[in-house]
Order: sequence, then C-alpha cells, then structure tokens
Amino acid sequence: MSSLIQLVDVKKTYHMGDVDVHALRGVNVAIDAGEFIAVMGSSGSGKSTLMNIVGCLDRPTSGQYLLDGKEVSHMSRDELADIRNHTLGFVFQSFNLLTRTSAVENVELPLLYQGVRTKERIVRSKEALERVGLGKRLDHHPSQLSGGQQQRVAIARAIVGKPKVILADEPTGNLDSRTSVEVMALFQQLGRDGITVVLVTHEPDIAEYAARVVVMRDGHVVSDKRQTPRDAAAAVRELPPEEAA
Repeated sequence: MSSLIQLVDVKKTYHMGDVDVHALRGVNVAIDAGEFIAVMGSSGSGKSTLMNIVGCLDRPTSGQYLLDGKEVSHMSRDELADIRNHTLGFVFQSFNLLTRTSAVENVELPLLYQGVRTKERIVRSKEALERVGLGKRLDHHPSQLSGGQQQRVAIARAIVGKPKVILADEPTGNLDSRTSVEVMALFQQLGRDGITVVLVTHEPDIAEYAARVVVMRDGHVVSDKRQTPRDAAAAVRELPPEEAA
C-alpha cells in the first residue's frame, strides 16, 4: 500500500534577482494515512517551503509529489484548488477567522466554496464545532472567544470538509501552555480518527506529542525518527488545579 503523501527528491529553488535560493535540496519523505508528524527546523531550514508544497500552495522545481497516489506537481491551478478544498485542511498560528461572523459561519466557509447547500452546511458546521468541544459557542464571534477557543474554531473549519490531511503551521504559537496541550490532544484524536496531521513547530515540547519528528536543516531532512508520543489528554489532567481553564 502506497503512502498518502510521498515526496521523491523534491527540490525548490527561488530566483531572487541574480541569486538562487535553494529552499529544498532533494527531500524524500513518505507519510501514511493517520500519521501525526511534526516538522521542525530553524528559520530558513525549508520547513515552511515543505509545508507549502505539501499543501499545494507552491510547486516543486523538480522531483515528484504524490498525494493519495496522484502526481500533483504539474496539475493546473484549478486542479490544485480542488485538492485544497476537498483533501486538505489548514490551521494557522493566527487563526484567520472573520471577526464579524459567528463560529458556525466561520466554519461554513470551506463548504460554501465546495457548493454545499445551506442546510447541510449548517448541520456539518455544528457537528465540527461539537467535535472540537464548542457545541455551546456556535453563535459566538471571535471577540467573544478565548485564543484557545478561536483555534478550536479554526480546527473545526479545517475538518468540516472531511479532509484526509490537516496541515498545521505553528498552531500553538499564540496560545498559553495549557491551551497548547489541549490543542495537541485534539490533533491526537484526529489522528486516531484516521486524519493525517502534519504540524510545523519550533517547540520541542510540542513535537513530543507527535508520533514522528522530521528535522530539517538547509533544505535537507537531517533526521526522521518515530517516537512514542506523549499523551496530551493525560498531560492536561496532570496540570495543577490552579491552571485549570
């Protein structure tokens, strides 16, 4: 059985005037369905470029990128947009929520782009919010939610389209320690539900919750190791009572 995500000798070069910047220098990575993988590396290591290529936001200069068995490197913009809408879900550090709309309306957006009818959009959006523990915050606007709750809305928006892959770029960067662990527990549950999670982070303590850690440096994968992930749900229960939400 082939991997869900497969990068074969992927290179990416950016032309900056007279200078060529080699962001990726022959990356080989295979990720199976349901894996929870953390990608680490310092600034300029290539981890963001890797995320952009996996997310069909950028194309490799050379090499192959296969997603669910399909070569996507040379697809048209419309084909790539279709993959982003139906196969991938995105979670960002800054939440990227619309401030004047409710949680349900924020979560509905991907379904609107998919052409899903209004009644089904509402039902699926409510289900997604309930799945992330916000069933009682459906009509709240972002300003009425904590940072952790806003990130949960963003995760609900990412999963409402029933993607096979969640791409999370520094999703705990704006969260406190407890809320970060709660978000990691949510990602671990998504993995148990069969969704592949690829998370970019610079925080070693966050990477401890992934089952596999890929470390990048200067456009190369320098380490790719599996590990026994720390149980995020148990870690939340172990926090002192005074830190309880």
